[in-house]
Amino acid sequence: MSSTDELIAHLRTFVTDERWERLNEVLSQRTRRLTVVLEDIYQPHNASAVLRSCDCFGIQDVHIIENENRFTLSSEVTVGSDQWLTLERYRGEEDNTRRCLRHLREGGYRLVATTPHEEGEKETVDIDRLPLDRPIALLFGSELPGLTGRALEEADLCTRIPMLGFSESYNISVSAALSLYELSLRMRRTLPRDKWELPEQDRRGLLLRWLKTSLRAGEELAEKFLREREE
Repeated sequence: MSSTDELIAHLRTFVTDERWERLNEVLSQRTRRLTVVLEDIYQPHNASAVLRSCDCFGIQDVHIIENENRFTLSSEVTVGSDQWLTLERYRGEEDNTRRCLRHLREGGYRLVATTPHEEGEKETVDIDRLPLDRPIALLFGSELPGLTGRALEEADLCTRIPMLGFSESYNISVSAALSLYELSLRMRRTLPRDKWELPEQDRRGLLLRWLKTSLRAGEELAEKFLREREE
């Protein structure tokens, strides 16, 4: 038995059966087939609402680009949802957008920019027609200017949510929720489970992390167990 499995078995004894079942139920619906990229989001309410939607729709990873704006959260909006996600932050370099998007492309993701406009010669499709044959990274830009030129340049294609009113665009948190609802539902309905569910190794790693999060002194309990195991 690996040290991860031993730790999981140990921490399992500190949570209720109901909690254990809930952790595994949620884990069974987690995916990395879809991921979200947030570029320079500056309003805590919007940032927090997007993370909460990611958790609700089973999206595990969120990639956060901080070129101009610091990414901050509102605990009243996240209601703790951010602690169950994997947040990858890109900051401290001259071009964090390029670094993030090239990392995702190397990981096999199709980079899809969300925008209400036609972007030159870049192919644009409605969200319900976005192909799911490859993993998708959905790119969302800051509240007023939207995605930067760099993000649009790096994107493989663009997607939009059809609108029937006078407003030019949806609020970013609404746009993210609508997009993730459409794509996550269609993904689960049309793709075999093994195409979108987490690999077993990822599942075990997250389960261990979530067990620690679920316990008031989870990290301390894990460290104590490992110390005693080595003695």
